[in-house]
Amino acid sequence: MVKVALFVRLEAKPGKEKEVENFLVSGLPIVNEEPDTTAWFGIRLGPSTFGIFDAFPDEAGRQAHLSGKVAAELMAKAGELFSEPPSIEKVDVLAAKLPG
Repeated sequence: MVKVALFVRLEAKPGKEKEVENFLVSGLPIVNEEPDTTAWFGIRLGPSTFGIFDAFPDEAGRQAHLSGKVAAELMAKAGELFSEPPSIEKVDVLAAKLPG
């Protein structure tokens, strides 16, 4: 069961859209190594707007993810790839359907 999540909004710099897409795709194998990241999605919201939605069983799992490799890479590349700092929102999951 997931109880908490993160929604991260990313706005690519002009001409960096493909690099942001590649960054999100490359994050999946790293996130697969995180036992408390129950669900993780790299998403495209518009031509230059991307996002990450991920869910966790508890606050400890969310904090472990925020301290992990993908988060570190995201912040390291922020100035190069994004027109503004990533918007990271901590959210509560009210209902979820996950594979069983």
